[in-house]
Amino acid sequence: MDPIVSLEGRTLIVTGAGQGIGKAITELGIALGANVVAVDLNAETLHAALAPLPPERVLAVVGSVVDVELAAQTVAQAVERFGSVHGLVNNAGIIRPAMIEKMTAHHWQQVIDVHLTGTFYWLQAVGRHMLERARAGDKSGGSIVNISSDAGRKGSIGQINYAAAKSGMLGITMSAAREWGQYNIRTNSVCFGVVETPMTEVIRGEKFRDGMLAQIPMGRWATPQEVVKTVCFLLSDGASYITGQHLAVNGGYHITI
Repeated sequence: MDPIVSLEGRTLIVTGAGQGIGKAITELGIALGANVVAVDLNAETLHAALAPLPPERVLAVVGSVVDVELAAQTVAQAVERFGSVHGLVNNAGIIRPAMIEKMTAHHWQQVIDVHLTGTFYWLQAVGRHMLERARAGDKSGGSIVNISSDAGRKGSIGQINYAAAKSGMLGITMSAAREWGQYNIRTNSVCFGVVETPMTEVIRGEKFRDGMLAQIPMGRWATPQEVVKTVCFLLSDGASYITGQHLAVNGGYHITI
């Protein structure tokens, strides 16, 4: 019997790969047989994250996800190095928290740019490559996973920029799924709750810890290593008939019909 989740022989592009969830996706992708093109703004962090991995299976790309030319160049580099791109994970993210009345236009735009515009740039660049392959007769398609958040489905106090961006990513996911499904290009979102990463240190701290945990039926935070299994499942043939969906991985923090 074939394994449910295998990425053998596939090439993935992962943004925000230097730490946290992106680093864990890169590590698990490699373990499941993939080649990974790892993108991050911080060169030192990225190279440290990739150092333990087999060099012939990884390609480091340093730069901003808001650089539309970098997105296209990275796809070209990936094709030159590994032959094709079969998967994309739009994971790069930042936070600039402030209450609505105190949020600056700059902090609003920074978060929208990285999460929403960046997602569009990379989805478009990878999608163009996948469409070109499909129109040439390649039926293998591809899979795109956008890392959203429960904040995009229920709102967030003190992070209207982040919640708006993450909600917008759901719209991007559904639109791409509708346009590209005929080409066997699948696009899905994963909505995380609270994962133990540097980005969530504040809400996991003493001031907010008890209140947040009280809202999670499972009563604990998630680890990056456990939540990225869902991402790799969506990238694999195990999810071959799943597209346009928003899968919650949140310990029950947000439950919907």
